[in-house]
Amino acid sequence: MAEPGRRRPAVFVDRDGTLMEDPGFVSDPAQVKLLPGAAPAVRRLNQAGLPVVLVTNQSGIARGLITIPQYEAVEARLIKLLAGGGARLDGAYYCPHHPDFTGPCECRKPGTKLFRDAAAAQNLDLSRSFYVGDRMSDIEPARTLAGRGILVRTGHGAENAQAAIDAGFTVAGDLQTAVDLILEHP
Repeated sequence: MAEPGRRRPAVFVDRDGTLMEDPGFVSDPAQVKLLPGAAPAVRRLNQAGLPVVLVTNQSGIARGLITIPQYEAVEARLIKLLAGGGARLDGAYYCPHHPDFTGPCECRKPGTKLFRDAAAAQNLDLSRSFYVGDRMSDIEPARTLAGRGILVRTGHGAENAQAAIDAGFTVAGDLQTAVDLILEHP
């Protein structure tokens, strides 16, 4: 347990392609399918006392392909499936924007607003945190915030692995392997 007043590290995870399958613009909760090992991986982080915070870009909202109530229903289904595996999220943040439709914003990853919002709300130390996802935009905030980024090869990760390696990031096969690395080097 963290000392009162002391900022603690967290694990920021992407949603589509990292925690769950990414069929593209998920609007129906019935489409939510956890990736193999996702719930046990999150549960291990929970058991280790590391907050797990979801941060996701949801440009389908800006594009008019997904409504906010649909996004919320999908998130609720994800939370229920994780809970069924004994896992929980300690927070969830999303960016509903896309620069082509809504103009620039500070919350769309690799922007850092959502990470900073989570840190303020939960007393998190961004420089000691991990940033896990299947796209470069998911892990690039680690560089800006002085944390550690891990690209997973699930979702779009295989096509982004070489760019992550070239940029000096760690690459893991999936979320379970990423959690192994996190727990080995807290």
